[in-house]
Order: sequence, then C-alpha cells, then structure tokens
Amino acid sequence: MRPKHSAGAHGPLRRRAAASATAASLGLIMALGGGLASPAAAADTATLSGIVLGVGADETQRTVTWYSSADTAQKIQVAPTSRVTGGAFPADAATFDALGAANIATSGGYNRHATITGLQENTAYSYRVGGEGNWSTAYTFRTQDFEGPYDFLFLGDPQIGSSGDIAKDQAGWQDTLDVATRANPDTELLVSGGDQVETANTESQWNAFLAPDQLRQYPWAATIGNHDVGGKAYEQHFSTPNTDRSGAYYSNGNPASNTSGGDYWYIYKDVLFIDLNSNSYATTQGGGGDEAHTKYVSDVIEQHGSEAKWKVLVYHHAIYSPASHAKDSDNKKRRVDFPTTFSKLGVDLVLQGHDHSYSRSYLVKNGEKADKNEQPGAADVYPGPGGVLYVTANSASGSKYYDITAPDSSGTSGAGNGADPLNPKNYWYNSVQNQEHVRTYVKVQVRNDKLVVENLRSGTCAAPNSEVEHGLSCTNTASGQPVGSVVDKVSVHPYHGDGQSLQVNVPDPAPGEFGWTIDGYNGLVDLGTAKERDGDHFTAAGKINPILVSDTRRTLSPWSVSADVSDFKDAAKTFSGAYLGWTPYLLDAGAGAKAGASVASGYDDQGKGLSVSRGLGSADQGHARGKARLGADLDLKIPDSVRKGGYRATLTITALSS
Repeated sequence: MRPKHSAGAHGPLRRRAAASATAASLGLIMALGGGLASPAAAADTATLSGIVLGVGADETQRTVTWYSSADTAQKIQVAPTSRVTGGAFPADAATFDALGAANIATSGGYNRHATITGLQENTAYSYRVGGEGNWSTAYTFRTQDFEGPYDFLFLGDPQIGSSGDIAKDQAGWQDTLDVATRANPDTELLVSGGDQVETANTESQWNAFLAPDQLRQYPWAATIGNHDVGGKAYEQHFSTPNTDRSGAYYSNGNPASNTSGGDYWYIYKDVLFIDLNSNSYATTQGGGGDEAHTKYVSDVIEQHGSEAKWKVLVYHHAIYSPASHAKDSDNKKRRVDFPTTFSKLGVDLVLQGHDHSYSRSYLVKNGEKADKNEQPGAADVYPGPGGVLYVTANSASGSKYYDITAPDSSGTSGAGNGADPLNPKNYWYNSVQNQEHVRTYVKVQVRNDKLVVENLRSGTCAAPNSEVEHGLSCTNTASGQPVGSVVDKVSVHPYHGDGQSLQVNVPDPAPGEFGWTIDGYNGLVDLGTAKERDGDHFTAAGKINPILVSDTRRTLSPWSVSADVSDFKDAAKTFSGAYLGWTPYLLDAGAGAKAGASVASGYDDQGKGLSVSRGLGSADQGHARGKARLGADLDLKIPDSVRKGGYRATLTITALSS
C-alpha cells in the first residue's frame, strides 16, 4: 500500500497499512508429476470432458480429475479469481502437472488427475485444465476459514440410469444440487453415499451424473457403491487422497481387474473422514473383507484421530436401514463385524446409502441400543462412551426409492431385525424412518460442541421425480412438506467422560499495524530567507517536521518511508525541486529503523536531488516491533539566476510496507 501525505498540509494526519491488506499472492508449490507416456499428439488436439473437483488431504488441497481424448501432457492452472481478467489467467498462475493413464475400452480415451496444494483461506480461485492453446472452460471454487465451524452435505444414491430414463434422473439430480447449494451456499463439502450411476462402465450415465456445475465448484468426496464397483470408470473419474488400493480393499482382491476399490481418509478442519469400499465384505470373495476395513479404520484413527475433534465414517452399504436391504445377508454380516470396533474407536457418526430411504439410528454401542430409554425422534442425543449414530440417506435424484419393510422376530441386537419396543413399526435400531418417495439430502453442521444432522426435502411429488413420473405413488404433501422442509433433525452432543471439559476458541493473533504520522503539529517548514554564497548561488536550510513510525505487525515485514518534493513556485515564477537535498537521521531509534542516505542538492552534483523519491528511513525483514522518529536536515542551494520571491513547494511523504 502507498499511504501518502503532503507536508504542506495543516493538522496531524495518520495513515496506516494493515499487514493483512497487502497485495495477495498465490502460495502454491508445483507438484511435479510423472507417469505420462510420451505425448502422442499436441495438447491442442485433445477434447477435455468430465471435469470434477474433489477433496484433498485437508482444507488446503483440492483434486481435479478429467477425461482427455488424446494422450498428451496436461496440467491444471490455478489463480485467485481476482487476478483473472477477461478470462485471461496471470502469467504467474500456478500449474500442477497431471498424472493419468488410458481408460478401459468401453470408456475410450484417457484419464487425468492432479492435486492443487497450498490454497489460502477465504479466497476465490479460478482453475482450468489442459495446456497452452487447448484450455478447458475455467471454473471457480472458494475456500473459507481453515478453522472453526462449517457445514457439509451428504447425498445418497443418485444412481443415474436406475429408472431407465437418464434424462429424468439427471434432472432430479441437478435439481437437488440446485436446491441444496442455493439453501446452503457456504457448504464446504459434498459427500457421496455411493452409487453415482446405475451401470459401472456406462459413460452416458457418468456424463449425466457429472453434468451439474456444482461438481466443479464444491469438492466431491466420492464413495464406491455396488453399482459403481463393477468397472474402472469410478477410479477413472475420481482421484481421492490417502487412498490404499491394496488387494485387501477390493472385493475380488485384485486391483488390476476391471473393478474399482480402495479405502481412503482425509481431515477437513475438525473432522477426520474415513471412506470405505464396503463392497469388499467377505474374504471368500478374494479381498480382505470387513476385517481389513476395521483394521484400516483402527490404524487411521490411531495415527490421526488426535488431529481432529470428530470422527465420521462413510460407506455405501447401510447396516441400520429401514427398507429392502435391511435384511440382506451381507448387511447383516456387516452389522456384526463393524459396530463393536466403531464404538471402541470413538466414532461419532456413520453416513451410509444403498437402501434408498431415510433412517436415523438410536445411539448404538457394540451392536446394541446404547440407552434403552432413548426416545424415538429425540432432538438431542448424548452418546456415552461408545455411542455411535448411523444415518442412511434417501435418493438424491429420485431415480429409485425402496419402501420401508416390517421388522421380524430375529432379535433386537447384533444381526437381528426385530421391532423397536418403543415404536413397533420400526426396526429396533432406528429412531426415525422415512419414505415419502421424494428427493432428500442430509445436511451436517459441524460445531465446536455438537454435530447437527438434518434430513431435508429437495423435491416434492412433482417433477423432476423420475420414479414417481414413471408411475410410483407419492405420499408427500407439497403444502405441508415443501421443498426445504425438515424431515428429521438431531443434535449429537459429544461424550466428555466423568470430568468437565473446558474449551476456548483462540483466534488468529492480531496482525498488528504499520503506520506513520507527522509528530506533533504539521506546521509550515520555513527555510527562512536564502543567503547569497560565493556570488553565484543562494542557500537556505531547515528541518522537516519529524515523522513518527509505528510497526506492531507480527510478520515483522520490511517497511520504508520516502519523500519527494515538487517544484518551488511563486505565482508564475518557479525553480526545480532538484535543488533541495537532505541528510536523514534517527531522532528516536526503534522498529528496526535505519536512516536513509544523504542526498546532495542538484546544484552541487547536477543531480535530481529530492525531485525524485528518496529514502528517509527503512527497516529490514525480521526487525523488532516498536516505534521510531525520523528527521532530516534540509539543504537548499539555488543559482542566483532565480528571481526574487516567496516560493513554496510540497514535500510528499510515502510509506511502503509489505
């Protein structure tokens, strides 16, 4: 910043430049990548499609994945949106080289992915993919505070193509994202419940799923569903952070086969997310089964659990759901294999899909209802040690709904599907069950002292609602249950043990300020009456009004104060400011201040004197915080050809800080 003040003005003035207001720059590190074959064609021959923004390892990262028609070297280009003018990215925009490989034959072409790193908080970014001469359309996303509360959205089973009508399924999916992001524009993540498409390798379904621009504006945290797993298209379309693609996390144990797999984790602010490929559940399939997943979750929480306040698991196959899949043998197996480990590890919330209906469990501990007195639909729940909440999302697209099924007599713990004694129409494990044949999504509010989980309607019986449009009945009443209305809401309050938990929010330290002012009254600097010297010139002398500099910034950034003088004028008469020189000095040392160099009058050296900017004082990076007073002796020498008069000039003082 360049605060300026003219010394010819009257009265004390003050100018400050806050450290946080300096010109921003994009602090990204180029991630060099290899693995691409020698380009088979120039970058400008590639058609780029299927661009999707994904989560990174933390809030400072994003991944981007896309398809290319040609096997060329490609990259992501990123810059703050404020520096992109008329679609032109700045010359110093950050770039990140892409990795990739050939797609399977049914997809055709190639896939590319890269990770953007070094993002700054509260910044809008623009990005594009490709290369010189062949860039994609530019898209934008926005980071927010890297600490503190935030919201994310959980979206169940779009399963584009499931109704047999891709266009109608896409319309419902698009409308849910429109409704959800319009109501929650500051949401920070879109979390998948799996089953992005109906048929794993059908690219027309993937194109419809990826059509909404929200998938290029908000990071998508992908989850593998049973309809995604039977091909490589899922892995081609999504790059996920910290992913273990060992054979144990593939249902058939073979990562090289035409299937997708892998478990992954990431930390976003105060939440540790762990995402599992629940398609691999039995070792008889060839993979590591549920045992491999529980070990993976245990290892991740042991290594990273202390880095986050909340632990959230995500996988596709709901183990506590209310509809057609509730009694499936594979889900009953998971219902035995998972809960005890999750309770022992202190998991707070489990997000699931697959059953195309909504449910919210009671708090479950070690495979049993944690508190027999917890009431159905309770607005607040208080997990004791080991209490875990399980949520199943309904369809976000309307492509398929499953009706709620009735409990049986198989028991009220473990793999059982018995009735809830407090609400016999529900399964023993579910506090809330809902199916209206309307699209919904789940909003999760992450707060310091609770998680707030809401199921919200994104549609009614009216179109777009593909399965209803194809003849399915609908029980929603638009007048009483409109778009945006709440199906269910619960606040999960953390368990603090027997002691009293204390919390304090520590904000970012105040950045401090750099400022300067005229010290005291800014009176006219009177050089008096010039005296003739040596019969050929006049001289005059004086002192500037002292400049008080204060720098309390934590960044200890460099600063400088300089000045330049206008021409001296008396009506139409004038002489150059170059005839004024000075000798700066420190009246009071501090803030790392150093006096500027002496500048001779232009009369002595035929130079420019103070007619150009000259340093009065400065400090280097890393200087001490504090105050300094700067002064300078003025030396005016003018030729005796200057006509008689009372001349005035303006000394303009400029402060620079970074």
